[in-house]
Amino acid sequence: MKNIKKSVLNLKLNDETSSSGAVSIKTRDDIDDKFKWNIEDMYPNHDLWQRDIDTSLAMSSEFIKLKGKIIDSAQSLFDAFTARDAIWQKIEKAFVYSRMRRDEDNRNELYQGMCDKAQSAISKISANMSFFTPELLESSKDVIDEFIDQLPQLSQYKFLIDDMFREKEHSLSQKEENILAQMGELMSATNNIFTMLNNADLTFGQITDKNGEHIEITHGNYISYMENQDKNVRKQAYEAMYTSYKNLINTISTTYNFNTKTDAVYAKIRKYPSSRAAALSSDNVDEVVYDNLISVVEKNLPTMHKYMAIRKKMLGLETLNMTDVYVPLVKIPQNPTSIPGEKLDFKQAVDIMCEALAPLGEKYVSDVKAGVSAGWIDVYENQGKTSGAYSFGSYDSMPYILLNFASSLKDVFTLVHEMGHSMHSFYTRTTQPYTYGDHSIFTAEVASTVNENLLVKYLLSKEENMEMRKYLINYHIEEFRTTVFRQTMFAEFEKWSHEQIEKGEPLTAQSMCAYYLKLNQKYFGNEVEMDDLIQYEWARIPHFYNAFYVYKYATGYSAAAAISDIILNEGPDDYLKFLTTGSSNHPIPLLKIAGVDMSGKEPIERAMKVFRNLVEQLDELS
Repeated sequence: MKNIKKSVLNLKLNDETSSSGAVSIKTRDDIDDKFKWNIEDMYPNHDLWQRDIDTSLAMSSEFIKLKGKIIDSAQSLFDAFTARDAIWQKIEKAFVYSRMRRDEDNRNELYQGMCDKAQSAISKISANMSFFTPELLESSKDVIDEFIDQLPQLSQYKFLIDDMFREKEHSLSQKEENILAQMGELMSATNNIFTMLNNADLTFGQITDKNGEHIEITHGNYISYMENQDKNVRKQAYEAMYTSYKNLINTISTTYNFNTKTDAVYAKIRKYPSSRAAALSSDNVDEVVYDNLISVVEKNLPTMHKYMAIRKKMLGLETLNMTDVYVPLVKIPQNPTSIPGEKLDFKQAVDIMCEALAPLGEKYVSDVKAGVSAGWIDVYENQGKTSGAYSFGSYDSMPYILLNFASSLKDVFTLVHEMGHSMHSFYTRTTQPYTYGDHSIFTAEVASTVNENLLVKYLLSKEENMEMRKYLINYHIEEFRTTVFRQTMFAEFEKWSHEQIEKGEPLTAQSMCAYYLKLNQKYFGNEVEMDDLIQYEWARIPHFYNAFYVYKYATGYSAAAAISDIILNEGPDDYLKFLTTGSSNHPIPLLKIAGVDMSGKEPIERAMKVFRNLVEQLDELS
């Protein structure tokens, strides 16, 4: 099955995303059209969208007639592949449009219904075409290779075919594949339940700021209040957030328990030795890569603990609590030399981005500017809009970007991050056929964080104000903390939770909270005083419902740290070539094109060296 939902995971939606926390949020009608994405380019009207839904369903019904015939000849196999691609390409576009429309305002029932209709169509199409892979694998690899020799056009599918045969032992019979395809929506039920609970039903109450104002805590503004200089405000926000999860911990634990059991059952059905092996198999990533990440990060925890000691010293605290780990150590000064000021309008943000990305070459920057002008980006927050930020799109659309731009320097980092994803998609889709027109999250996270690395290096190269330099160094350290260390801690939690299920051990609220507390103590060290509430934090992490995903943030950031140095010292040519490769090979061979080998520990160790140097610099300046 073509994984058409994969690209929506190119999100800056991790739980570190912050927003302005503004009291008054505009309606979408109040936003100037020049700051909205040009989604009408996909479908000028909804009738055309409905036509694609209907056509793709009809095409998949016709596809059933190919059953029993796809390996009759080289031509029949080629025709089946091209027909399959055409169906997925059409329904992908319809799904992406409905999802993006819903994200403009999640309260809009029309777009909720369109999104549901597209997802239902995907399930039906998956079921109708589920015979394809089992039937192909009934043939021998030698016969298929002969077909490729006979018909040169088939060579386009050679890597895909090779990959299918690599996974042959995990393929099921046609009847079994059809059953699994029909169960697709049910197998994602726990994810959907948690999403609705977390985003629609869960509330966190109000806090009182130093001016006596009552403020409702939301997912969108939580981090901004954890960054507040008033410790009492931080404490209120922290307690409001985690008390809400504590009150629902049994419900959420049961939901996650069954999500993990679903992963285990799926792995068993497909004859994988474990849930983790199943999750890593699609990228052909050896489990040692996952373990390498954990072991290298673990060896560098003393540096993280040192950073916590510096944090305590710079904040002037006798005791460092979990409520103190997000507050900035340095404020942006009045006269920085690298940016116009603390508040930046969107044009200034785009200008900074283009200057920072100049090492990638004139064409890259020119394409970025053209994308901004063409309407790739939905810029500002509005009522009902999905929080956070992401890059999304179909093979036939612009590589759109959703932002909730709030005029801070952090928003510039988010912009360059998402533009990295979108440029990756843009170059892939203009180079690769639809078959390889997407990319693994393993490689996608590299494209986004290379841009972030180039931005921070650019700002530091221009900055003369010592306080601003401290701010940027601390920002870079925090990116390491939240993207490498924190995501690796999450990866350890996922590894443990799935192993518990696979060993037949109970996965309870008590056991999960206890293990998560133990992990926090390990990662933060003795400098941070733990409290009772942090044990419930795991319950708010949406990524856990997409198993063994978060480690890719950490590997991606590690690879990007190395690649950004290569770009600055040796030029961007190899990296730009990598951006065009899509999914035409597995992630690790593709990343070798850009100059890093993620099969070993070296890139992660190299990233940890950068982290150590940053912490030493901050220590000297503190």
